[in-house]
Amino acid sequence: MSYELYKMNNHFTRNMPFKLLYVTHSEYDKGWHSTSHTHHFTELFYIVKGKGAFVLTDYDVPVQENDLVIINPHIEHTERSNKHDSLEYIALGIEGLSFWLTEEKNEPIGLYTYQGERNDILFYLNKLLEEVQQSNDDYEVICQNIIEILIVKLWRERKITIEKTKPKELNKTTAFVKHYLNQNFRNDITLDMLATAGHINKYYLAHTFKKDMGISPIEYLNRIRIKEAKTLLETTDYSIADIAEINGFSSLSFFSQAFKRETSFAPSAYRKEVRERDKKFSETT
Repeated sequence: MSYELYKMNNHFTRNMPFKLLYVTHSEYDKGWHSTSHTHHFTELFYIVKGKGAFVLTDYDVPVQENDLVIINPHIEHTERSNKHDSLEYIALGIEGLSFWLTEEKNEPIGLYTYQGERNDILFYLNKLLEEVQQSNDDYEVICQNIIEILIVKLWRERKITIEKTKPKELNKTTAFVKHYLNQNFRNDITLDMLATAGHINKYYLAHTFKKDMGISPIEYLNRIRIKEAKTLLETTDYSIADIAEINGFSSLSFFSQAFKRETSFAPSAYRKEVRERDKKFSETT
């Protein structure tokens, strides 16, 4: 007979001061990118398959399968797949924590790629997805405990320091909807589809989002589309019709109306104005 007893060191137990806002699983085609955005919370991305990059304000960070990417609050970024691979990842929104490089305590991490115990990380992330998708009794309790395990595993690396951040009061529903719209704005999206994707009552979703953001989910969606359309008008020679289609507008006329309402310019006039401005600038420099 063999008997072994392992006593727990209770002094290590800590109160984890954070909240899991959402878990998503996404797969995107070659050449896809999201629109540039920020969050008041930290995002963790695990690259399940493919290659791409995270685009920050001043530089790009290449990512590939099995990378775990940490993006701190208020860091402007966008994700993109490359021209040859689709990009599949699991993303978490976590409110109440930020990450710092231990050797550079004065500098918070903008973006950090983790190279630790990947098999364990993927196991726990898949368990999170399973719990969220099935939504059985008290699934949120299980999800919170799983994310605490993941955070402790990151803390064990000793290369990073985890600190508490003051959370902004933003409902989980609003955080999920913002994330979903930022990633999928090119698709045909309705309130019913948002409710189905988030397992949320659509009336509660619409009320909560407008209370937090001051506009409806569909108004927010159109703002994202207009922002991306402005970039394409400024930097490409795509036709106005193509830009409308690329950004998910149901028709050219609806795109033109929405664009003028947001910018006070018709799309063609906006392109002309920007190019004339850029030409004058180049002539004086």
